[in-house]
Amino acid sequence: MKKTNAMRILESQGIEYEVLSYEWDEEHLDAVHASQTAGLLPQQVFKTIVMQDSTKQVYVFCLPADFSVSLKKARSLTMSKDLDLIKLSELQDLTGYMRGGCSPLGMKKHYPTFIEELAQLEEYIYVSAGQRGLQLKLRPQDLVLAANATFADFT
Repeated sequence: MKKTNAMRILESQGIEYEVLSYEWDEEHLDAVHASQTAGLLPQQVFKTIVMQDSTKQVYVFCLPADFSVSLKKARSLTMSKDLDLIKLSELQDLTGYMRGGCSPLGMKKHYPTFIEELAQLEEYIYVSAGQRGLQLKLRPQDLVLAANATFADFT
């Protein structure tokens, strides 16, 4: 298996992780489907949502597969007047990742990153390894360190 940027970042910081692979298909790229296919609980699989405000500042939100970002909480957290999902056509240019394989680790640039505080209730969580069909299993506090992120309540 080829190493992804996310794996290289974890290794460079001495963070332990495991890689889990699963079958994916173009019609079902959402995190809930990924959790079901991989045999994991949706609250353990964290999806990566990338948003942008009117000043073009990009923010990254990592949250359980079956949860949604509360725009009100996210705006308050980022002190943004408005926030919108970035267009799928812009995702790869901004992050280096495509839908269904967007990791909070190893994006082209570092953006302010928030991990839903519910992650702290789990011993391990799973995030995309940066490639469709690959998940990384790691401790939530290790993800915060590796992604230079902050735990926050935004769901």
